Amino acid sequence: MNIAHLLPRIAHQDPNRPAIFHGSTCVASYGEWAQRCAHLAGQFQRAGLQPGDRVAIFCRNHPRYLEVMFGAWWAGLAVVPINAKLHVREAQWIVDNAQARWAFITQDLTADVTPDTAAQLQGLERVVDIESGQADDWWAPVDGAPPSPIVPRQATDLAWLFYTSGTTGRPKGVMITHRNLMTMGLTYFNDVDSIAPHDTIAYAAPMSHGAGIYAIPHLMAGARHAVPASGGFEPAELFALGQALGPLSLFAAPTIVKRLVDHAESAQHTKAQCSASFKTVVYGGAPMYAADIQRAIRVMGPRFVQIYGQGESPMVGTALSRQHLADTQHPRYSERLASVGLAQTPVRIRVCDHQGQDMPLGEVGEVLIQGDSVMAGYWHNPEATAAAIRDGWLWTGDMGALDADGFLTLKDRSKDLIISGGTNIYPREVEEVLLHAPGVHEVAVVGAPDAEWGEIVVAFVVPLPGADLSIEALDAHCLQEIARFKRPKRYEIVQELPKNNYGKVLKTALRARLQSPGPATC
Repeated sequence: MNIAHLLPRIAHQDPNRPAIFHGSTCVASYGEWAQRCAHLAGQFQRAGLQPGDRVAIFCRNHPRYLEVMFGAWWAGLAVVPINAKLHVREAQWIVDNAQARWAFITQDLTADVTPDTAAQLQGLERVVDIESGQADDWWAPVDGAPPSPIVPRQATDLAWLFYTSGTTGRPKGVMITHRNLMTMGLTYFNDVDSIAPHDTIAYAAPMSHGAGIYAIPHLMAGARHAVPASGGFEPAELFALGQALGPLSLFAAPTIVKRLVDHAESAQHTKAQCSASFKTVVYGGAPMYAADIQRAIRVMGPRFVQIYGQGESPMVGTALSRQHLADTQHPRYSERLASVGLAQTPVRIRVCDHQGQDMPLGEVGEVLIQGDSVMAGYWHNPEATAAAIRDGWLWTGDMGALDADGFLTLKDRSKDLIISGGTNIYPREVEEVLLHAPGVHEVAVVGAPDAEWGEIVVAFVVPLPGADLSIEALDAHCLQEIARFKRPKRYEIVQELPKNNYGKVLKTALRARLQSPGPATC
């Protein structure tokens, strides 16, 4: 089972079908995409790369990202996607840890350090700038050399070596196999969305993450793949791109969804205009607050689907369908809206205590996942693997509760749980309350060490533009909505929250801020 076989399956049926777009310009048909991957695979093989060797991709979003991915798989290699926002020294650590032999880059990610790109990523046999003129040769036919056939791989062979964000230390390499990726791709059709050949997936979120591997189900359907000309997320550009190519599907973090909705509202786009530009917006990777998704549906209509997964079970865990989001008459609609949905088809979900015993319905415990989407383990880290996978179950580190219908509601990461005076406090519950306070735009709640209580609740609050937030009013709002012991003992009014390039709030950075005295306490 080599995931690369998906590409010639479509290319042989319809070689002239448009496949890859840069903005609204088609840059490759399916036949051309397959030919380029076959030629690139031959280049890998002639250079001595062997099945199982690793090839790193340290690029911003680019149409050739897809060609490198599938060209590497075509040759039986494993892809190491590196977050484009990392510093070159952080990328170097990943290259070294993965023992990558080649790297494909876009020059802009490293040009601010030294002008010699090859000197910046050490220990590699070759560094290819995919935008240079010489890079074209890697995709071109070699005189007298036939296109390389796809190298057979086992279902359990490594395909995608994804490095975690490393917020609690060095990142870990998550070993994702061909079976994992095939499971993820097939699951999309059953639990997330249908895909037609005329559909287009837009890569506005980083292709080094979930957005990139969502290429697989869209390739399965022979759909179109568009990289915005900007290479990233620009709401106006995406609305225009959808008008040009037809309604787009995309994966986005909740903060990105919020920006999309902000633009639609400020530009006074009607639901019909939103429908003309967007078919489906899949959101995940961080909590989406109930107020935000209700607003998104009100402004843009029923085109949202939530998924919950991890790098360790890529894009597969639970899903909250557009039907569930639209069923406002259901007696438990508000609870379902705050959930992350039902277990996706190929996995089982449990909520357990520290000993692995199932928690009663409604009680909070750690979320466990079992199924063919779960990683093979962590690269060269047997201790971390043994801690994460026990008796065939992935211990996610996320805290949540299941209801009688099977809907999972997440509370927080186990490391984000606040224990104050011996009582558990879940930051998300406090955040949901504060988001309904007048003048509040964004909120993040963390725990701070306290000599008396062990930890106290601290809220970082971003005001809406022009709003004059009162700490006393925020505190009074909390006292009206939640138990006194849960309310923040300290409020920090800030202009923005620290986030990674995928839109996740960096609570580690917020905790670091608390090492210095804060002005606002109650």
